[in-house]
Amino acid sequence: MGSESSERYVSPTVAESVKILVVGAFGVGKTTLIGSVSEIAPLRTEETMTAASVGVDSLAGLHGKRTTTVAMDFGRITVSPEIVLYLFGTPGQKRFWSLWEGLADGAVGALVLVDTRRIEDSFEVFDQLELHTSVPFAVAVNQFPDSPTYGPEKLREALDLLPETPIVYCDARDRQSSVQTLVKLVEYSLAVRKNSEVA
Repeated sequence: MGSESSERYVSPTVAESVKILVVGAFGVGKTTLIGSVSEIAPLRTEETMTAASVGVDSLAGLHGKRTTTVAMDFGRITVSPEIVLYLFGTPGQKRFWSLWEGLADGAVGALVLVDTRRIEDSFEVFDQLELHTSVPFAVAVNQFPDSPTYGPEKLREALDLLPETPIVYCDARDRQSSVQTLVKLVEYSLAVRKNSEVA
């Protein structure tokens, strides 16, 4: 990774910076994914959950969760000598969704993290994404140890996804797995942009 001082600055060889949104329902692993790949110390706006969240934030299936993102997460990853990704993680709870629109400005794509233990929590996330952004997105199934496993076509049907929407499986804790997921999203987003320029 290099020295601490060298990690602070973007290499002079970088010719393109790409902004990516990382979205998903409460507790799906957005903060974890950004933390696992970021080459700089990620910016986190996590706060301890208080009594004010009782009855508002469902902790079903989230044993041991005590903090929540209240504004955004931010990280950076250099994927090649020429390309750097800036990652912006959105809050999962509906009451913070007003932040999404501003965070989406300039983004080339969104990675939607899904937890198959609570797949129904993702439905409103897709509605929010489609209503307030126009960015292409890929779906990343974060595989928790106790997650039920569904094939891509079953997930595509359950989430009402278009045939071309990429579905990938990842472990948000694992850097290599998360990097490959982001690469898949960037490839898809750039292909969509290229096709729209040709059309």
